[in-house]
Amino acid sequence: MAMYLGLDIGSGTSKGVIIKDGVPIAYHILPSGVDYRAVSLQLRDEILAMVGGSVTVADINDTVATGHGATSADFCQRRESDIICCTRGIFNLFPSARTVIDIQRTYTQVIRLNAQGMVENFLINEKCATGSGCFLDIVCHVLRIDLKDVGPLSLEARNPVSFTTGCAVFGESEAISRVSEGTPVNDILAGVHLSLANKISSLVDRLGLIMDCAICGGGALNVGLIKAIEEKMGFKLLLPEKPQFVNALGAAILAASGERNGNS
Repeated sequence: MAMYLGLDIGSGTSKGVIIKDGVPIAYHILPSGVDYRAVSLQLRDEILAMVGGSVTVADINDTVATGHGATSADFCQRRESDIICCTRGIFNLFPSARTVIDIQRTYTQVIRLNAQGMVENFLINEKCATGSGCFLDIVCHVLRIDLKDVGPLSLEARNPVSFTTGCAVFGESEAISRVSEGTPVNDILAGVHLSLANKISSLVDRLGLIMDCAICGGGALNVGLIKAIEEKMGFKLLLPEKPQFVNALGAAILAASGERNGNS
C-alpha cells in the first residue's frame, strides 16, 4: 500500500496531496506566509494526520516538492518544476488535454503537451500583475471585498468596464477612479476579468492552441474569470474539481513514478 506526497509551496498558499495506489486520498492547503520551510513541514504533518490510521512520515515512500518555495522544503527527496508537475497533474485528470492554462497568484503560464502527457512548449506572461491572479488581489483591496466573492459578484455585472492599462499600478489607479465615479463593484470586477481574459487569450494564441484545453491554478476557482475566458476564446474549458491542487497532484504522481527531470 504505497503512499506518495506531493507539495506545491506557492507564494500565496501551499498545497499538499497524498496518493495511495495511484488514487488521491488526502488534500490540504495552508497560507504560505513568509517561512516556506515551516509551512512545508506543517503541511506535511497536517496532511498525514488527515489520512489517519497512525500514518507517519516513515509510511510515505517518496515526496516531491514544487512551487515558488520548493527549495525550502529540504526534507523532500527532490524538487521538480511547476511546469512539469502541472502537466502531469492535468494529464492524469484529462488525458485528452493538449493545452493547459495555469493561473497562479504571481503569473500565468500556458503549456502545450503531447499525447503522452509530456511538455512540448510553454509560455509565461510578462512580469506584470495584470496577467495573473495578483491583479484581482489588488482590486479586491481597493474595493474592500473578499477574493472568494469576486466571481459571483462579477456575474451580476450589467456594463463591465474596460481597463485601458497593461500595468498593475495604473490598473489600481483606474479601479480607484471607477469607484470615485460611482461605477458598480460588479462592473469593475467583470472588467478586471475581461482584462485578464484578453491577456490569457493572447498568451494562448502566441503558443498555439491545440484542443482540448484545460485550466487550473487558484485562478480557476473564480467562476467569473472562467466565464470571461470561455467567452473570449469561444469554447468550454476542462475544469478540474480541485484546480488549485493540480500541481501538488502532479508532484505526487512524479513521486510515485520515480521519474526524474534533472532537479535536485
